[in-house]
Order: sequence, then structure tokens, then C-alpha cells
Amino acid sequence: MSATDELLYEADAAGIARITLNRPQARNALTFAMYQGLIDRCAAIEADALVKVLVIAGAGDKAFAAGTDIAQFRDFSSAQDAIEYERFMDRVMNALERLRVPVIAAVAGACTGGGAAIAAACDLRIATEDAKFGFPIARTLGNCLSLVNLKRLSDLIGPARVKDMIFTARLVGAREALAIGLVGEVVPDAVALTTRATELAALVAGHAPLTLRATKEGLRRLQAMDETEGERPGDDLIRLCYTSADFREGMEAFLGKRAPHWTGQ
Repeated sequence: MSATDELLYEADAAGIARITLNRPQARNALTFAMYQGLIDRCAAIEADALVKVLVIAGAGDKAFAAGTDIAQFRDFSSAQDAIEYERFMDRVMNALERLRVPVIAAVAGACTGGGAAIAAACDLRIATEDAKFGFPIARTLGNCLSLVNLKRLSDLIGPARVKDMIFTARLVGAREALAIGLVGEVVPDAVALTTRATELAALVAGHAPLTLRATKEGLRRLQAMDETEGERPGDDLIRLCYTSADFREGMEAFLGKRAPHWTGQ
């Protein structure tokens, strides 16, 4: 399956564009090519004056996206690989946050890791009753989030809840996500989600585009962190996690379908 097949795109006459993460056999886990495809597609939308709103969803009803495909990490051999990966992830999220049009995440099923980061970078989030959100990295890989991703989550739900989600490695259900402000609306199932996402997109697409654009960009500027290409605060934490024996153990344990043995090294 090509990267194009794994990232489907369509746009209708009303200006509603849709991106579908299309790896249902892998719970829509994202490859690096899919992440790059999101960046490229956002650039194309930016240049297309006919697009007024973007909806992102996962194929099927089991997952929005179950994070990054873990096999992508097997080639990591240095601290720089980890830094470059997190920079790459920041570019993906920035593409969504900087896009001139509103972005709606339509979440059904699992929304974890990189998938949850994508949803958090969208402007509006709606979810099915069975949706679950989280970053179970303390239980699986033993890696960490960049400061930019941590700040984005903290801005949404507060630092105490971010700690709770990551320290316990638990997944937050749809109703709790609604209560803490992680999503704005919950619908019964995937069919209702598709219908509601289209209704919401049509509503937003009918409003003043410059008002939406200015509001989105203004809030982004208020929340923006340093995005220089050199050393950033938090790079030492990325190196600490991604170059550890624990990270290698977590990756191999995940792929081998066994429990990891953590050593703190």
C-alpha cells in the first residue's frame, strides 16, 4: 500500500476537505510517510482558496490513530535520530495549527500517542462513546513527549491531568474527555460521528473566514513556544529517553507482544 493509499483526501463543492488515516489493519498507526503526507496536504490546502474547513478521521470504527507505527523506530541509532523525530512531529502539529482553515478531529475508537497529538493540534474535537485518548508511553515505549506537545496538552486540560494520563498510562474515555475539555462533543457511534462532523464542518464553513483565521492564529501566537532549529529546552529529556536501554527494551517488547522489563537505564 502506498503512502497515498494510507492517507486519503477529498474535498467537496461546499469547501469541506477530508483526510482519512487509512491503515485500519494497523489501527491507523502512522508511518513517517503518512506524517509527511499530512504536512504536504496542509500545504496544498493552504494554497487552495476553495477549502474552508478540514476534517481528519481514521478509517473504520476501531481507531482514529494508534500512534506512530513502532517499527519506524527500529532504525534509530543515535540521540540525533530522536531529536530529529521530535522536530518532525512538531512540524506535523505546526502544519495543522498554522493552517488558515479550522481543523476538526472526528475521533472513533483508540486515539493514542501520535494520534492523540494530532487530535490535540486540531481546533475542534468530537468523539464517539467508545473513543479512548491517551499517551501510554510509560507502559509501552519509555519515551517522552516534546515540551511543545506537553504544553499543547497542558493548555487543553491542565498540567495535573497531563501528569495523571502519562504517569498512570491510562486511557481517558469519551465522557471523561468531554468533562475535562479534551473533546467538545460526544456522539453514539461512527455513523453518527460522520454525520455530525459533516454538520459541524458545514456550519464552520459558512462563517466569516477571516474571523476564523484571525482567531486561530491569534490563539496560536499566545501559546507558541520557541521553534528555533538549534538546541531547545527539553532536548536533553528527549535524548535521555530515546537513547536509553529502556526505550530499546520497550520497543522490542511492544513488537514482541510481551511486557517490558524496565531498568531506568
